[in-house]
Amino acid sequence: MTLYPTTRSAPVLLPLVFALGLALGANAWAADPAADHGPAHAAPATAKPTKAPTAPEKTSTPDAHESPIAKKTVPVDGLPAASGNPMAEKIRAAMAGTVVASKKMTVTVEGKDGAEAKAAPAAAHSDTVSHSISPTAKALASQRYSQARAAAVSGHATGKAPAAAHAAPGGAHGGEAHWAYEGETGPQSWGNLKPEFNVCAIGKRQSPINIEQGSTLQGPAEPVEFAYAPSNASVVNNGHTIQVDVQGDNSITARGSNYRLLQFHFHTPSEEQINYKRFPMVAHLVHKNNEGQLAVVAVLLQEGESNTLIDKVWTYMPLDSGDRVRMPQGLLDVNELLPKDQRYYQFMGSLTTPPCTEGVLWMVLKQPVTLSKAQYKLFTQLYPNNARPVQAVNGRPVREAQ
Repeated sequence: MTLYPTTRSAPVLLPLVFALGLALGANAWAADPAADHGPAHAAPATAKPTKAPTAPEKTSTPDAHESPIAKKTVPVDGLPAASGNPMAEKIRAAMAGTVVASKKMTVTVEGKDGAEAKAAPAAAHSDTVSHSISPTAKALASQRYSQARAAAVSGHATGKAPAAAHAAPGGAHGGEAHWAYEGETGPQSWGNLKPEFNVCAIGKRQSPINIEQGSTLQGPAEPVEFAYAPSNASVVNNGHTIQVDVQGDNSITARGSNYRLLQFHFHTPSEEQINYKRFPMVAHLVHKNNEGQLAVVAVLLQEGESNTLIDKVWTYMPLDSGDRVRMPQGLLDVNELLPKDQRYYQFMGSLTTPPCTEGVLWMVLKQPVTLSKAQYKLFTQLYPNNARPVQAVNGRPVREAQ
C-alpha cells in the first residue's frame, strides 16, 4: 500500500529538508575553502572534491580574494617608523599605500651580489617567513651591520658629519697646516695645528728670547769663522718672509764644527730682544753641518745708511707668495751683511717657526748693521709683522763673548 503525504504533514517536513540542506552546504564550504578565497588559495590536489555550490567568479581587484573578516588594512604611514635598513625601505615603498594587517609576507633575497629583494604574494594565514640567502649576501649584510654600528658609535647616526680633525687649509709651503703671525693660527696656536708642531707649545728651549746682559756668562769665547764668497742665489717669497736660497761654498766654523750656509731670511721687528729692546729688523742666516745640526747667526738691523746686500736682494724680490726669482751669477756676497765686530751672544734654542725644532745653536751678533728707511718700508709693505714673541728662558745659560 502506498502512502501519500497529506497537507497536514507538509509543515513538519519542510523545516527538516531546509535544515538538512544548510548542513550539507556548510560541510561542502569547510571542505573547500578555495571556493570562497579564489584560485590563489586552492586546496591541495589530493583533497576530494565536494558537492558544494560553485562560488561566484572573483574579480581582479585587490580585495576580491578577501573575506569580510580578513579585509582589515593599515596605511603604510601607520607602520613603525623607518628603520634605516635599505631593504626594509624598499619593501615599504613597494607596498604603495596600504598593507594587509592580517597577512604575512614571504621575502626571498637573490643570491647574486647587489640583487634586489623580491616580495612574494601575501599568503593568507601563513605563519612562516622563508629566506634563501647566499653566503655572499650574508657577508654583505654582516659588513653593512658593522658599518652601521661603527657609524652609530662615532656619532654618524645623529646625522651630523664628524668634523675633520686637524683639517686646516694648505699654507704657502704646499699641503702643510697653515700658520700665521696673528689671528686663530697665530703663535699661540702653533702647537695645536699639527702633532708635529707640538714642540712649539711644550718645548723648554724655544727661540727667540730676551737677552739680559746682567745675567749672561761673560768671558772669553772662540770667534766664529766666516767663510763667505760671491755666490749664486735665488730669492723666494714663501708666504711668511723673503728668503734667499744660497748656492756655493759658504760656511761658518763654530765649536769645532763646520756649518754650510743654506739660506737667510728676514723678520720685522727683530725676534730677539737685548735688554727688552727690539730692533726694526733681523736677518737669520741658517747653517747646517754634516751631522744635521743647525746653527743660526742673527744679524740685527737698525735704520741708517742703505745696506748694499739688502739692496741687491730687494731688487729681485718676488711679489707673489710661492714665487722665485734667480739673482745674476756671483752677485750675492753675504760678507756685505756682516758687521765689523763679530762678537756674539750664544745659547741653545729652536727654530722660530713651526715645527719649532729644538737643539739649534744660536749666535746673535752684538753689533747691529744698518738699512735705509726706504729699504725698511719696502719690506714692511709686504710683511709688517712676522716676528714670533719671545719665549721663556727656563734657566738656559747665555754666553756673551768678550
